[in-house]
Formats: sequence, C-alpha cells, structure tokens
Amino acid sequence: MGGELRRRAVHASGVGFPALYLLDLTAWRTVGYLLVAGSVAAAALEAVRLLIGLDWAVYETLTREYERDSVAGYALYMFSMTAVAWVFDPVVAVPGMLMLALGDPVSGLLGSNEAGRAKRAGVVAAMFAVCFALGAVVLLPAVTLPRAVLAAAVGAAGATVADGYTPVVAGYVVDDNITIPPVACLGIWVVLRVGG
Repeated sequence: MGGELRRRAVHASGVGFPALYLLDLTAWRTVGYLLVAGSVAAAALEAVRLLIGLDWAVYETLTREYERDSVAGYALYMFSMTAVAWVFDPVVAVPGMLMLALGDPVSGLLGSNEAGRAKRAGVVAAMFAVCFALGAVVLLPAVTLPRAVLAAAVGAAGATVADGYTPVVAGYVVDDNITIPPVACLGIWVVLRVGG
C-alpha cells in the first residue's frame, strides 16, 4: 500500500501544471512549453531505462509490473497532458488535465482493476463525481450554466470510462494516463462547440 500511496502522490503533483495557469502565475503558452520540457525529459529517461537499463530504485517503487518492459505511466501522463495543452484552449484542456491529476489518484486509492477488467461501480461513481466537480469548477466561470454542467458531465463521463476499464490491445496495456485527458477534453470540446 505504501508504494501505491507514493504513486498517487506523484500522480497528484501534476496538478501544478494547470495550477500555474489557474492561479494566474504564468501564461497558458508557458504552461505548454513547460509540459513539452517535461515530456522531453520523460522520453529521455524512458529511452535510457528501456534501451540501456537504468535501474533506479524510484522505478521499482513508482512503476507497475506491466510497465517494466514498456513506456511507464509517468511518461504517458506527461505526453497526454502536453498534447491536450497544445490541441485545446485552456477552458477545455484544464479540466481534462485536472481529471487525470486528481480524479485518477482518488479512483486508484478507492480501488484498482486488472488490465482487461472494469472497476467496481462505487469506484466508477466516485471517479465521475470528482471529475464532474473538477470540470464544473473550471467551466462555470467561463460558459453559461447549462453548457458548463453538460460539458463537465460529458468530460467526466469520458474520463470515467477511460479510468474504469483498462483495455489490452495486442498484448499492450492501454494505460489510462494516456487516455483520460484526450477523451475528457474531446467530450468537453464537442459540447462547447455544438453549443456555439
């Protein structure tokens, strides 16, 4: 359990990226550049780990068994956060980033699932509630109440589905660190786009 708590704490630390923007400490473009730098660093570390065999104790603690011979979740986390930061406007990207940084660790602490299996209904409901609240906090000041609620709900539903079931494709576990932000952001974007 100690390793799981450490993993979740590291996971939640990613909230610092959108927080820089939300607290008006830096411009959105700067957040994007910081994420690119983080992604480059993660890619370099993963290349060394997988190709040369970097064997730091931190990898034993913070990676899962299925990540030992594939790209680790922390790198996928950085890549997906970076992608949504550059593809979507902040009002769309920030909720998706928060759903990954905060919603996913809450869900993980409540109950995990094996690859190819769904999480329990209570964990799924908690993930949706947390993600909906995170989305609403960002969206309510930016758009009208009905659109904000709908966008938050659709984004939360996407994040919840991505978190609640971890598929295995061609023997590769599709980690929710790579899927939560884009799925959530796409849902939010569609609602806002359709709503005009």
